[in-house]
Amino acid sequence: MANKTGFKTVETSYEDLEEIEEEVRRHRRKIVRVVVIVAAILIAIVAAVQIWNALRTYDSFEVVSSRQQKDGEATRYDTFQGNMLEYDNDGVVCRDMDGEQVWNQSFEMTSPMVSICGDYLAVYDRTGTSVYIMSTSGLVKRIETATPINRVCIARQGTIAVLMKEDNVSYIKLYDKKGRELAGGEFYGEKGSFPVDIALSEDAKKMAVDMLDVTKGKISSTINFYNFGSVGQNEINNIVGTFTYEDIFISEIMYVGENRLFAVSDSGLLWFDGSQKPSLKKEVKFEQKIQSLFHNEKYVGVTYSDPEKENSWHIKVYDMNGSTVMENDTELAYKKIEFLDNNEVCVRDEMHCELFTIHSIKKFSYTFDKELYKVLSGTDAQNYTFVVSGEVEEVRLR
Repeated sequence: MANKTGFKTVETSYEDLEEIEEEVRRHRRKIVRVVVIVAAILIAIVAAVQIWNALRTYDSFEVVSSRQQKDGEATRYDTFQGNMLEYDNDGVVCRDMDGEQVWNQSFEMTSPMVSICGDYLAVYDRTGTSVYIMSTSGLVKRIETATPINRVCIARQGTIAVLMKEDNVSYIKLYDKKGRELAGGEFYGEKGSFPVDIALSEDAKKMAVDMLDVTKGKISSTINFYNFGSVGQNEINNIVGTFTYEDIFISEIMYVGENRLFAVSDSGLLWFDGSQKPSLKKEVKFEQKIQSLFHNEKYVGVTYSDPEKENSWHIKVYDMNGSTVMENDTELAYKKIEFLDNNEVCVRDEMHCELFTIHSIKKFSYTFDKELYKVLSGTDAQNYTFVVSGEVEEVRLR
């Protein structure tokens, strides 16, 4: 006959229970303190590494891998969803960073240009009549216009705005990614006013048109804001805002995101904001004559001659709120200055390159023994791609 296991009741006093609970609380507090200390140490390590990377400088590099590349100054390079674009008069090729072809599209263009937003890009022939809407998978739609193209902007769902000019008449049309015309308008130059630039918001619900007026013996610039949503339906011609500036030439406008637009004039920078109807949020006046202006979706940079240093150019970068975030100087008589995808400023000519971080540190300076065509940022602070004569090099700074 099997033995039965009995349960005994253990009597515990109130004081014993209090002592046990206090011991449990002390143990929990100890664990919390350990976790907090470990977390603080990890945060400090991460911060230290970030500061070290932000302040670190380099003067050389090692080539991790390379592949042959056909030479040609007519070839241009850009990045698209982590891949590299190569395009010239004969077509565009999209490659991954290992050099493997993702897709290619042949065409014949005199002056190919690109506009990129999200998973879509538009390749168009400036002064020609062709627009190719491409996605990460390749060709989506080819659109032929009846009038020579001056400018194309693309939104993140593939909608494009096209500015066209012929003789004394300008046309602006909106197409979806299947080539269907969504909206359009005409501008006649004999009236003394004509469009200089256009901008399309990322959601394609807002568009701005930069107009130049040369009547009355002087110039003025006007930015008209269009809204194709419910707000714009209640306005004449969908215009929800008009801003005119006398004796000022606005040469370029660009949407950054869905609601913010910045404009470049011969005297300064303008920032507009508004989800429905826009308003002027910030204006920066240029104190010196600007030599170059460059921008991406987060920052706007300008350069001008440094009055205190001969053969030196001052670099100044603003964020999209109009605040100064970076300043430094270069003595390189550069051919190109631009932002990389990691927001660093790249200054280069045929044989030299300088990289500046957004924290105003000159991170890298180097003289190449081959002609340099393009610099692309990589996956971390040390990895880059250098497109040089005959080769594409994946490198690591050191």
